[in-house]
Amino acid sequence: MYVAALDIGTTTVRFHVLNKAAETVASLSQKVNLIYPQPGYVEIDPNELWQTITKMIKDVLTDSNIDPTSIRSFGISSQRASFITWSLKTGLPYHRFITWKDQRAAALVDEWNHSMTMKVVRMGARLLYMFTRNKRFLAGSVLKFLNGMVTMKLIWVLENIPGLRQAAEKGEVAFGGVDSWLLYKLTGKHIMDVSCASGTGIFDPFTMQWADWGINILKLPRKIFPEIVDTMGYFGVTPVDLFGVEIPICCSVADQSGSLFGSGCFYPGDLKITMGTGTFVNVNTGSQPHASVKGLYPVVGWRIKNELVYLVEGASYDTGILVEWAREIGLVSDVKETANIAKEVDDSDGIYFIPAFSGLQAPINNSKAAAGFIGIKPTTKKMHIVRSLLESLVFRIMMLYECLWDETSFIYKKIRIDGGVSGNDFIMQLLSDLTGLDVERSESVEMSILGTAFMAGLESGLWRSREEIMKLCQRKVVFNPNMVRRESYKNALNEWKRAVDRFKNWY
Repeated sequence: MYVAALDIGTTTVRFHVLNKAAETVASLSQKVNLIYPQPGYVEIDPNELWQTITKMIKDVLTDSNIDPTSIRSFGISSQRASFITWSLKTGLPYHRFITWKDQRAAALVDEWNHSMTMKVVRMGARLLYMFTRNKRFLAGSVLKFLNGMVTMKLIWVLENIPGLRQAAEKGEVAFGGVDSWLLYKLTGKHIMDVSCASGTGIFDPFTMQWADWGINILKLPRKIFPEIVDTMGYFGVTPVDLFGVEIPICCSVADQSGSLFGSGCFYPGDLKITMGTGTFVNVNTGSQPHASVKGLYPVVGWRIKNELVYLVEGASYDTGILVEWAREIGLVSDVKETANIAKEVDDSDGIYFIPAFSGLQAPINNSKAAAGFIGIKPTTKKMHIVRSLLESLVFRIMMLYECLWDETSFIYKKIRIDGGVSGNDFIMQLLSDLTGLDVERSESVEMSILGTAFMAGLESGLWRSREEIMKLCQRKVVFNPNMVRRESYKNALNEWKRAVDRFKNWY
């Protein structure tokens, strides 16, 4: 018996079929074609994405000779905060997917964050926190809209797509992420699981509902929002023409939540980092959402019947995309070379890189920051530039890690890590050195796929318990900290933080 898992990332779509031993027996991946219609816009064509997904599934089944009737269940993992609106009458989209990396609403974000309305909201929340000590109001007292959220971009499409708002007011429009749109295409249901909903910025993780206060203040049409459902359960079945048979859809989960589940981070204080297109630092906070004053974000990990698990998340939006950029401009010929190139020199020779193609997120929270190198001199060689770029990715994680120490009471024992960039040994060792923690990299870096498969398989009875699935993924590479190196890097980290200040508010 098998389970099928689909992961729709920002840069790659992956489809895997796994057996009962959690081994991939057939798979295929394909790059997502990101569209840049003008500076700051980052889109995905929904028709092209649908064709990619359906062709991948059919090709895997054809090439592997797997009998579709032996696939017990199907699970979906997807990028968060990329969204689309479509007609409930025709099923046709009003526009392409607007991705989480899109910056078109930056002016709206800035305008709203400095508006009198938001100042009143923050002041009211501050007063309510003083009287109630409810952490929901503590989070509200520093509330700001972010470019990575859906909120302002949804306002943008309602204002700029002809006829969209009018149709939405009539109840003829559906809003959803990649997950919600795909489930609609597969089953006809307009639904979204809690983990994906919590990544939009319009969902209140403290009340576990669409945020009424936000919908009212922003004048968003209430009828466009999908029904909120559990992360595991019965979502419907796939159309016959997709697999050849109807297969139950048993899981829909946000990529970072799926990765956390696949990494076995089931308990409060478990720490996971994904280094893919961007870097996402996640900590399981148990049954309580975390209220941050530094820009960390409380999201839902998963809701499975009576079990509700929250995460606190810190993000840096530019990671894998930077390494790929280095290849595209000819700095390296293969991204796999970067670790060895960085090791050719003992340090970066005083060069620092600021990884801010999309601005700088928590705890800096400066959307107008610029990316760039500082400290280049006549002695600079390619190796120094490459090393400084890789170091900057770890330095950004250190900023987030320091926030976690300041704002949470957990004692972190190790880091579980996944994502394409986690294959870089130089980055992994430096991360271990600077945090002083063991860094565990699973043999499979595609943890979103694994977590999605585990959830779908548990729901359909392929596996009986979490203890059973954790015995299936014990193969790891562990990087142990070098405390001497940690001390030697203190000055470099401090100098990098000083360099960050030079790149703020450039735009």
